[in-house]
Amino acid sequence: MKFALLGYGRMGKAIEQIAVERGHEIVCKIDMNLAEGKLQGADAAINFSIPNAAVDNITSALHQAVPVVCGTTGWLDAFLQVTQTAKENNTAFLYASNFSVGVNLFFKLNKILAQMMHPHKEYSVSMQETHHIHKLDAPSGTAISLAEGIIENSDLKRWKMNEGTKDSIPIQSYRKGEVPGTHNVKYESHIDEITIEHKAHNRIGFALGAVIAAEWIVGKKGIFKMEDVLNL
Repeated sequence: MKFALLGYGRMGKAIEQIAVERGHEIVCKIDMNLAEGKLQGADAAINFSIPNAAVDNITSALHQAVPVVCGTTGWLDAFLQVTQTAKENNTAFLYASNFSVGVNLFFKLNKILAQMMHPHKEYSVSMQETHHIHKLDAPSGTAISLAEGIIENSDLKRWKMNEGTKDSIPIQSYRKGEVPGTHNVKYESHIDEITIEHKAHNRIGFALGAVIAAEWIVGKKGIFKMEDVLNL
């Protein structure tokens, strides 16, 4: 397959390596100071650009009927605009806050645990996430997805940075060294606590998941999630 890379930082380069190893061709690379090849003719585009460039990169590909897989976070105020563009151009768009297979299994586990904890009002829930110092947004998109999974399955209404309220989930964000990504969800009462955690050891899982999603989306039309790719 022929893929375009929208964003050619560390993730873009990791995705390129895995895509080539799996027999694919990179026909276009776009970054702040790079414009190599052409979007037109690509079977799919994979976007891991900076948040400020994400919408322009995504819509540029969609206008050429190139399906897009996007892992950039921090731009979701334009999500409806982007999905409408995909529909208007009869192509496909897939957004995931995290493409790691392990993280997506963790998302599912998080929802099941939230359902189980719902009747037990003596427990309060909180979250922590830690990433490398180069990450621009906080909390992470993965943390937001985890919070949304809890909200869907509880009486809580929102998430808040640092300090929660009676109807919100507190999220603490840390930026340290070169940490690929660690997320934990904790339920605590005065008697005990339950914690689930996902810790990434490197970026390979994120890059591999993005390539698998790009392979999957070719030829499809509509708006999708990583759950669809993994049939969760």
